[in-house]
Amino acid sequence: MALEPGLAGTITFTVGAEDTAESLGSGDVPVLATPRVVLLAEQATVAAVAGHVPDGMTTVGYRVQLDHLAPVPVGDTITTDATLETVEGRRLTFRVSVKHDAGLVAAGRVTRVVVERTRFLEKAAGYL
Repeated sequence: MALEPGLAGTITFTVGAEDTAESLGSGDVPVLATPRVVLLAEQATVAAVAGHVPDGMTTVGYRVQLDHLAPVPVGDTITTDATLETVEGRRLTFRVSVKHDAGLVAAGRVTRVVVERTRFLEKAAGYL
């Protein structure tokens, strides 16, 4: 299977107390934390290309451009969608959105890069 524009992934998630800005230390309010929103966006991009990355390869995060637009309280469910927009060599750029029943929670783009898994891990070990 090829990595082509249009591949899409979705993550549905219910916000827990451990996902709040207060809990994660990114603020002092008990609503969905921005770092958790970023993680959900990344998870949706991974889901979008699952089964399409060649054997021995993986994708790694490269850039996140995300606007966190609205708060979400604990107990509410959100849906994160990622769609692969462009493939430029090894660089994959996704359009992402996080939605709640009340509207748009976050939107932006996430870029990932296709890498050879073993070589990437060897390089990472060299930094230790």
